[in-house]
Amino acid sequence: MLDAFLVPPNTTITAKGDSAPLDISEASNGVFLLTLSITSVVEHEAIEVSVFTSADGSTWEAKPIASLPQKFYVGEYPLLVDLKSAPTVKFVRCHWEVSRWGRGPTGPNFEIALRMREVSQEALQEAQAEAQLRR
Repeated sequence: MLDAFLVPPNTTITAKGDSAPLDISEASNGVFLLTLSITSVVEHEAIEVSVFTSADGSTWEAKPIASLPQKFYVGEYPLLVDLKSAPTVKFVRCHWEVSRWGRGPTGPNFEIALRMREVSQEALQEAQAEAQLRR
């Protein structure tokens, strides 16, 4: 089961950027849980994270396969990324955009981590069964 950090814990982000590519070719399932952990922020700033895919690790799709909306506060923000419909995908990377507004000369300053974990087939089946019961 794949469990890796695209951005290591306690990484300081002050400008837009990209994570290193992550090889997911050995993953047995095409469903992943991406968790953005924000551990430090300054006021009046936002971060937005998108997931891009690649077949070879060097040429990336123009549009993200998934995105988290802008986040402003400390917390953990999960995103389920389903790549089952994209069997040629072998690599993923995340791109982030940051912005800051308001008074003062301070630019954006986030402390984050970005973790990607494969979701087991059993967990997916359990969630689907529970969803069926709630309908």
